[in-house]
Amino acid sequence: MKSRTKKNQRHNPRLKAAVLEAVSNQLRANDPPEAKQTLDRLVSEGFSVEDAKIYIAQALCVEIWDALHNEKPYNRERYVKNLERLPEEPTE
Repeated sequence: MKSRTKKNQRHNPRLKAAVLEAVSNQLRANDPPEAKQTLDRLVSEGFSVEDAKIYIAQALCVEIWDALHNEKPYNRERYVKNLERLPEEPTE
């Protein structure tokens, strides 16, 4: 099974938990449906469910960052494109 987790990787555990909760909410609501499609695809490619959710969270973080830092609205089109590109790094 492929792994994304790196030892000694620094992160904010509260922020990580909050973003992963947002991903779980998207998956549960199937909104956007591309999030669930991406999870299924990444798992079929050999990633664990946990790592697949981390990849999806990475794409979601691009949208959160742009909204907070640049005061721009949610860009669904970019989010979906970034989901489709995973496991490649999302573009900003």
